[in-house]
Amino acid sequence: MIIMLDAHALLWWWADDRRLGQPARRSIADPANTVAVSAGTIWEIAVKRAAGRLDAPGNLLETVNAEKFDVVPVTGGDAVAAAELPMHHRDPFDRLLIAQAQRLDALVITRDRAIGAYEVNVLPA
Repeated sequence: MIIMLDAHALLWWWADDRRLGQPARRSIADPANTVAVSAGTIWEIAVKRAAGRLDAPGNLLETVNAEKFDVVPVTGGDAVAAAELPMHHRDPFDRLLIAQAQRLDALVITRDRAIGAYEVNVLPA
């Protein structure tokens, strides 16, 4: 199964934060699953970190690679699909994550309830 991590789920995983629930932890740790991080999520974390709004590792790509998580590049099709999604969610980073999860038929680990309004499988973070 392909699992995509929303930004907060990724940060909670790295920090071993208790807010990340046990079912989500087990899914991320399961070697049978492919854990993926959108390039858009990396961008979101980097932008918020640079603005001083988020505490996150400065070496994001190295940290993702050390976890052996896949980075999902943004395609032109992803950009168009994200733009054409219904406006249940206005955050462009999350809309991109949703479009990519739909393309990959991936499960999204998130606490963002608005993501559940789309045709995507969600596991609560």
